[in-house]
Amino acid sequence: MGAARRRHIFERNSCPGSGDRDDTPEVVSPDEWLAARRELLRLEKEVTRARDRLNAERRRLPMVRITKPYTFEGPDGPVGLLDLFAGRDQLVIHHFMFAPDWDDACPSCSSAADEIGNFRQLHVCGTD
Repeated sequence: MGAARRRHIFERNSCPGSGDRDDTPEVVSPDEWLAARRELLRLEKEVTRARDRLNAERRRLPMVRITKPYTFEGPDGPVGLLDLFAGRDQLVIHHFMFAPDWDDACPSCSSAADEIGNFRQLHVCGTD
């Protein structure tokens, strides 16, 4: 992204409270703020419950039997899809993006993988 574009975005999205934005919230009494915050919390909980219901529906989707013989390149040579599970019930997969001219994976993909942490608990739950 060029410097002019970054400057335009920064100027358009200036810091909250800087006084040059149209959407600066009004100043209200503590009681009005508390009422507004409670209403927002009610809406947030409503959205969370709806997301939980949607996630439950996703988990109940039927499965499809994989019959194609997928092969992957492992550290010791080619392995099949079933081999990747290492005897466990579940497999965690993360898609790393590579551009044709890159030597390393996408920085955001790499950062996300760095945040996964310790797999010990996943192994205990039958996930590899």
